[in-house]
Amino acid sequence: MNTVALMREVYPVGFPLMSAIFGGIVGSFLGVVAERVPGMVMEEEGSGNLLFPASHCPVCQHRLSAWENIPLVSWLVLGGRCRRCRTAIPLRIFLIELFSALFCGITAWCAPDIPSLIAVWLLAAFLLPLAMIDWRHQLLPDCLTQPLLWAGLLFHAFGYSLALRDALFGAVAGYLSLWLLYWAFRLFTGREGLGYGDFKLLAALGAWCGWQALPAIQLAAALSGIAGYFALNSLNKNNLTISFGPYLSFAGIVVFIGQQFASIF
Repeated sequence: MNTVALMREVYPVGFPLMSAIFGGIVGSFLGVVAERVPGMVMEEEGSGNLLFPASHCPVCQHRLSAWENIPLVSWLVLGGRCRRCRTAIPLRIFLIELFSALFCGITAWCAPDIPSLIAVWLLAAFLLPLAMIDWRHQLLPDCLTQPLLWAGLLFHAFGYSLALRDALFGAVAGYLSLWLLYWAFRLFTGREGLGYGDFKLLAALGAWCGWQALPAIQLAAALSGIAGYFALNSLNKNNLTISFGPYLSFAGIVVFIGQQFASIF
């Protein structure tokens, strides 16, 4: 019996619950990443870094106390508002913590082994802030996409899941496929349909999932992107700028979970 299965047998509720708590804590940090990295990349004044300044209200500069930083709980207790000035705390902060908690709890409950569980958590920890940043800023920072690519290659360098050559081919093929699509679209329309960050993100997903999974990732991203476009267009009739990163991220994590957790189905 592997370690994850043993933990689930001994602690059928405790193991997923502790994983969910861990996910909420990580999600709180990922929210900081999603909020601060764009300003750091664009060198905005006062953007700071991931550690300093400490978490605070951007309006009244009230520094959050320890109890105001408890994932999920603080947002609910405060009613989604700053304790001092009552400025609304963005709902996305709560949602990223909630998603992280649920994701870690559910995957811990069904993961086949420890390496697969850690890999899925690590991939999601990169993809979640990348999706949020691209959604809000149309930006996929190199400081996240490049470490994500190298992490995928290192994971497979230790012999997990894929041969390293498949991961390498996946990275190259992922980048080139969108690069060629970008230039073909630009040649025929005179407009840019994708950004270079999308190339790098698909290269990273190719490193994690292998070249064999790229068609599935691209198809799932395209279909979900089309669905997302029509859904958003029905709510907002103005011209929409659709970020492709969130849909690539969604497709990538779904395909990778399918690969790593295939033995449980």
